[in-house]
Amino acid sequence: MAERMLGSNRMSAARRIVGLAMLAFLAACSTVVPRPDAPKAPPPRTTDQSGVIPGLPQDNERHRVALLVPMTGTNAGVGKSIANATTLAMLDTKTEKVRITSYDTAAGAAGAAQRAIRDGNRLILGPLTAEEVRAVAPVAKAAGVPVISFSNDVSVAGNGVFLLGYSPNQSVERVVRFARGKGLSKFAALVPRGVYGERAGGAFLREVQASGGTLVSMETFDRAPGSVAAAIKKLGASSSYDALLIADVGRIAVQAAPLVRANGGGDARLLGTELWNTETSLGATPALRGAWFASVSNGLYRTLSGKYRTSYGSAPYRLASLGYDSVLLTVRVAQDWKVGTPFPTARLTDADGFAGIDGAFRFGRDGIAERALEVQEVTAAGTSIVDAAPRGFTK
Repeated sequence: MAERMLGSNRMSAARRIVGLAMLAFLAACSTVVPRPDAPKAPPPRTTDQSGVIPGLPQDNERHRVALLVPMTGTNAGVGKSIANATTLAMLDTKTEKVRITSYDTAAGAAGAAQRAIRDGNRLILGPLTAEEVRAVAPVAKAAGVPVISFSNDVSVAGNGVFLLGYSPNQSVERVVRFARGKGLSKFAALVPRGVYGERAGGAFLREVQASGGTLVSMETFDRAPGSVAAAIKKLGASSSYDALLIADVGRIAVQAAPLVRANGGGDARLLGTELWNTETSLGATPALRGAWFASVSNGLYRTLSGKYRTSYGSAPYRLASLGYDSVLLTVRVAQDWKVGTPFPTARLTDADGFAGIDGAFRFGRDGIAERALEVQEVTAAGTSIVDAAPRGFTK
């Protein structure tokens, strides 16, 4: 269990808060943050009459916020990246209104949540996976503590749980709308079997229909040898299409693109999802050049990544930005949050939303983060932005 402190920073309308967040973040980047490898020893803690040290020390001037992430075990690398990014965010905000305490979920997310609530935390940031959210949600609900999770599984959202994770539905909808705006009308899709594929495929079908396009074919595949090739052959045998969604990671897109070009999709525009955003070598495959995909912006994330390397000596996981942005959100809400009172959950659904490393976002009544996404095009040099993300929300 580790503790950090931060405070608040007021931001108003969405366009304004995005600009201010960028300025504050970039200004903070001029300062090299020391590596927290050797933290100073905490002051002695008072024991009760039994000689047992109680939980966290009382603090009547700061809000208690818990960070629930895996610090050991299989997902420790991701958890530590998120935790380190929250530390950077606290140092960058330079405020003192919030105390954040980290709890390791590797030994059990429900137990971590119980400890966090016993310690008096009024807001939970995390956990990471949908399974962990399912374990934490009833514990948090019983205590009246909202949860802002880093998961993207919409099945666990709502009823006090808010999701910061990147939704494949929104990515698919954004790139399809962009393609329709460029005159493409006949759509096909390759979707992996499983939950991600089902959700991406469903979003694809709905958006194609809603935007006036035509779905000519949708084929599923798995990671077994030959499955992708077989699905592509079925696409080529069905009917012609001028846009094809490959709803999987960049590695699968690299494998599929040349086969698509050789099996009836020679002139089709290839489309991708937010999963492509973590791939840096897509342009090395000529068949993928010109492909479009929608994701959060990488502009400020590159700066954050550089600061992270300076501070911690390694590259962060891409999800680190969720930790950073969860702190910015907390800082904003803390401006009007009276210490010692429950977290003002209603503030999370402010129509103006919030600003962060990943751009503008806001929570719907369903607890799912709506994000302002950009469309990128794969080029020989990497990627280029062909349709920038909105700086805020208009309705």
